[in-house]
Amino acid sequence: MGFTKPHVPPVVPEEFLKKPLMERMRILATDWVDYGFGAPKMVHTIYIFKIVVLYALGGVIFATTTSGLPAFWNVTEWWNQPIVYQKLILWTVLLECLNVAGSWGPLAGKFKPMTGGWRFYAKRGTIRLRPWKWVPLTSGDRRTSVDVGLYLALLASLVVALAMPGVSSESLSQALPNNTSGLVSPALVGLSVVLLIVLGLRDKVVFLAARGEQYLPAMIFFTALSFTDMIIALKVLILVVWVGAGFSKFGKHFANVVPPMVSNSPSTPFKSLKRAHYRNYPNDLRPSKLAHFMAHVNGTAVEIAAPLVLFFSTNKWVSLAAALLMIAFHLFIISTFPLAVPLEWNVLFAYATAFLFLGFPNRDGYYITDMSSPWLLVLVVGGLLFFPVLGNLRPDKVSFLPSMRQYAGNWATALWAFKPGCEDKLNRVTRSAGNQIDQLIETGTEREWAEVTMQKTIAWRSLHSQARGLFSLLLTRLPDIETRTVREAEFLCNSVLGFNFGDGHMHDVDMIQAVQDEAQFEPGELIVVWVESEAFGSGVQHYKVIDAAIGVIEKGTWNVADAVVEQPWLPNGPIPLNPTWILEGASK
Repeated sequence: MGFTKPHVPPVVPEEFLKKPLMERMRILATDWVDYGFGAPKMVHTIYIFKIVVLYALGGVIFATTTSGLPAFWNVTEWWNQPIVYQKLILWTVLLECLNVAGSWGPLAGKFKPMTGGWRFYAKRGTIRLRPWKWVPLTSGDRRTSVDVGLYLALLASLVVALAMPGVSSESLSQALPNNTSGLVSPALVGLSVVLLIVLGLRDKVVFLAARGEQYLPAMIFFTALSFTDMIIALKVLILVVWVGAGFSKFGKHFANVVPPMVSNSPSTPFKSLKRAHYRNYPNDLRPSKLAHFMAHVNGTAVEIAAPLVLFFSTNKWVSLAAALLMIAFHLFIISTFPLAVPLEWNVLFAYATAFLFLGFPNRDGYYITDMSSPWLLVLVVGGLLFFPVLGNLRPDKVSFLPSMRQYAGNWATALWAFKPGCEDKLNRVTRSAGNQIDQLIETGTEREWAEVTMQKTIAWRSLHSQARGLFSLLLTRLPDIETRTVREAEFLCNSVLGFNFGDGHMHDVDMIQAVQDEAQFEPGELIVVWVESEAFGSGVQHYKVIDAAIGVIEKGTWNVADAVVEQPWLPNGPIPLNPTWILEGASK
């Protein structure tokens, strides 16, 4: 890989594209081991510039200048100021809503334009997805003037809350008598809270793009709690995020996430180190013992143990060590440039670790027992745990993000299989971006190489456990699979909805039906194989086969244990599938 030139697999495109699907997956998965997605270093430089200049520097300058604080280079004067933390949360929500933060750019499948977000959310007729059909006044699956108005009002409310100086607070004055910058007006934050909730009930896409599952509770705490209670509640929030994510990594899936993530990291300098994460490159690409260690010791154990130590410690040096470990944890994630590119989120959490636990240490009156009421503590803890607990027990009821399953590998996901030429029908759908193959061609990539690039995304998926079941469905349910165009649903979703963050619920039956309303596929032209996350400890994943023109035509399960022992390219054939329902007349 050069600075401006991407790495391309060592294949002749015309010959490569004629090979059987799983042979292509073997070649591209093997290539992924050494080169990852193959993006030029210029792409990573752009991301670094964006998080350093636009996000971090821009956010700090905005927060300090609007709050009457010293200039941004006087770090010791502002890093532990509560209003700076509040405004950085609001700044992050604003950028996420605009989609210039997470799920942005080429590493998220946005090639041209690189930004989805506002191009979709401020446009009437684009697809919206309501989280619950029973909620009144939310019917329909297209954005109306009401949705656009709510979205623009949310942006305006965030800008106003960011721009206005702080207001005095009696509880803040009692805790920090020398503080002069105050807090963001609870009324202004409260307006943003109301708008985000109302908009979210009509459109979960914008709510999840704003990372509402993590930032909305913080904004509610800003609005409703006294200062000390707010700090303690924020500590509980970050603990739930950390431990929830760590807990979700128990099981057989997460070890399969680490090797392709390390392979894609531009900060991993040696091919030998990348290959060491696989059992026996190039013949056995299952995770090695090193990958299991990285997953469950450096990953799961650290993500659970260090936050618990940090949350309960009253010792200065123990707290400092745990805080530095968690800051390093988030910096490591940034260095890997994961494909959903949640870089700003990791920067914020690194800063939040220092602000909450070093700026307001437990030993100085900000311990869990210092909350003003035990009932309030129960309410905060119970409220924050509700969706993660429900989401791990009933993943079909809760989206991937509120379940706190970041990076866990236990994802709902899908592959879309088009008959020849039928992918073009997606361009009938109202949106602000074309098909990704067309986006790549617009950037100057030759069509054959653009196709190879898009197939590399499904090869990436093949390195994860659930893909072995999805490819097994394609091979056994579609006799014409070798003639079809197969697309990775998470990437495709970005071009249709303007956002995705690994959440398969965004491209489930409801989204497919919304696409079908305009695309008008004929029966058999688009077949989607879709699978739900594994419920905690169940050992099975529930799949659906969906014909865009007909609906669900098959349901069933596969055993996770059968999936994780197979190679990405299924040399032993499809894994065992257990159909539980097949639409009458639908062929297997």
